[in-house]
Amino acid sequence: MTERLILGQTLTFGGDPFTEGPEAARHERHGAVLVRDGLIAAVGDGAELRARHPAAQVTEHGDALILPGFVDAHAHYPQTAIIASWGKRLIDWLNSYTFPEEARFSDPAYAAEVAGRYLDLLLTNGTTTVASYCTIHPESVDAFFEAAQARGMRALAGKTCMDRDTAPAFLRDTAQSAYDDSRALLARWHGVDRLSCIITPRFSPTSTPEQLEALGALWAEHPDCLMQTHLSEQTDEIAWVKSLYPAARDYLDTYEAHGLLGPNGLYGHAIHLEPREIDRLAETGAAVVHCPTSNTFIGSGLFDMGLRARMRVGLATDTGGGSSFSMLRTMAAAYEVAQLRGTALHPSELLWLATGGSAEALRLGHRIGRLAEGYEADMVVLDLASTPAIAQASARAGNIWEAVFPTIMMGDDRAVLQTYVAGRPARG
Repeated sequence: MTERLILGQTLTFGGDPFTEGPEAARHERHGAVLVRDGLIAAVGDGAELRARHPAAQVTEHGDALILPGFVDAHAHYPQTAIIASWGKRLIDWLNSYTFPEEARFSDPAYAAEVAGRYLDLLLTNGTTTVASYCTIHPESVDAFFEAAQARGMRALAGKTCMDRDTAPAFLRDTAQSAYDDSRALLARWHGVDRLSCIITPRFSPTSTPEQLEALGALWAEHPDCLMQTHLSEQTDEIAWVKSLYPAARDYLDTYEAHGLLGPNGLYGHAIHLEPREIDRLAETGAAVVHCPTSNTFIGSGLFDMGLRARMRVGLATDTGGGSSFSMLRTMAAAYEVAQLRGTALHPSELLWLATGGSAEALRLGHRIGRLAEGYEADMVVLDLASTPAIAQASARAGNIWEAVFPTIMMGDDRAVLQTYVAGRPARG
């Protein structure tokens, strides 16, 4: 049995810093993580663990900071090639960039090429788990899971379903094929290795009530699965939903009425929520996902982090609507958005959102998102002096929070010294 001892600074969270404050985290200046069979066997003082495990293979990262691997709770891997496309609001952006690109994923070779490139970009940026939308093509789901499986990653994804004539004809399925394809993908991939299928209606404007009903029925048959969709991203989108579903009480009701609201639901963006929607999301135990770079890039609005008091909140890049593959950049954007709403998120809160918080949103908080015994050994190692600007800022730090905050705000893939997947070096 081979053991690996990874040495560096460590931050371990014993609880949620949003409720317990920064004291929920413990910092070891000379820490270590012991890895055995892909799991974390121990976390603690480096010298002590080294003395107790003299036969372990040792990897020394010096002053670098070892964290849980980043968890991206909402992304669109088929949009990898169109990231940072200029100048559109949501609906125009979908029609001009997204839908034409997604049509290419009927080609399994193209889907495989993009899936591999996308996951390597994630690993380069320290992200070890992602929940992604695919396209209407089952081949796009197969390609994504095959690429994740080859890298040993924990990955969640689903076939994006769209059958309404608001979507282009070349990207439509039907209510029946959405059900059948999604059911077959669940049978093929769900629970295999570190993979999970998610039931995935894109959003109400591109699904008929019949399709939402069919997917609600599928979810009822597989209640352990997650269901992901979009909710209240832009005001003109909300008006569109009202025109298509005139009997609905609000946007969330278009899902609720068809069995698509529940404790395993993931609702991306959730910016312009009505009081009833907030109440129902909280009552049902659903999670929402904050996508700050996307919300500012496409001009959607400012997410209310106060929702964390009532529900689970994940953090996500939303690539390619988001403008970066980096969860560091995403944390920085989350900080800036919260500032505009009058709240200064603490570095501990930002790191929690990108690790344990997103893991809990994905119902994986018992497996990933923390440096703790028994957790999967997905980790990222950050250089806290990766550029001259960051180095001069962190050199003035009086504590770990002041040392890591410049990397959160100014860091990029240069700050990622190594990414570990199940205890193995895996930087793309």
